[in-house]
Amino acid sequence: MWRLAAVVAVPAVLVGALWLFQRHLVFFPDTSAPPLARGAQPVVLRTADGLSLNAWHFPGPGPTVLVAPGNAGNRADRVPLATALVRAGFAVLLLDYRGYGGNPGSPSEEGLALDVRAARQHLVDTGVTADRLLYYGESLGCAVVAELATEHPPAGLLLRSPFVDLATAGRTHYPYLPVGLLLRDRFPVLEHVTATSVPTTVVYGTADTVVPPAQSLAVAKAAHAAVVAVDADHNDRVLLDGSSLIDAVVGLKRQ
Repeated sequence: MWRLAAVVAVPAVLVGALWLFQRHLVFFPDTSAPPLARGAQPVVLRTADGLSLNAWHFPGPGPTVLVAPGNAGNRADRVPLATALVRAGFAVLLLDYRGYGGNPGSPSEEGLALDVRAARQHLVDTGVTADRLLYYGESLGCAVVAELATEHPPAGLLLRSPFVDLATAGRTHYPYLPVGLLLRDRFPVLEHVTATSVPTTVVYGTADTVVPPAQSLAVAKAAHAAVVAVDADHNDRVLLDGSSLIDAVVGLKRQ
């Protein structure tokens, strides 16, 4: 009986631990506050639940690109992207979610939705209209901007390395766990893009070992999106600020 109890108890404890600490397997924030990047202007975003989030605005003459990052690092890691977009004629707002980049709070699907709405509202309040606004999502950030687009459609949507939803992506890396049953945060990218008619471009790496290319292509098909394939893994530099990526944003502006 004791052995049977142990056999039952150990998996139960493991599942309970995964339930409690799962967000440590989803979000990998760099919590430090980075020094102000060259060319950036500091911005404070006010969320609907009372948080003040630090972000950076990079002025430019063209449409504004609202960048929703992936699940790791902080806004300093996206400065090369912002710099390349400014050179291409855009203005850029680099968002850091709650819990990232010196910001208060802890990340969650609900919290990130509030954060990106605060970023959009800041742009609207400073005169940026929908026809001059593009959303850029990176990996997990694809879910953040795709959900935002269902409520506040932009002029265009750029999804870099999108997954179908977090459970489907999670099963790739944790095939022996009941990922779909355990997840608190769903991030259903494909579901969101099917609920919008925004011009969309999907950029993905054909050698991506984090988000399977087939998932990015499934999102592109659901969104009736233009597709740009890059011979790269998920975090290769070419998918951070490479010419194919920047050209895709420029092409989206022209649609």
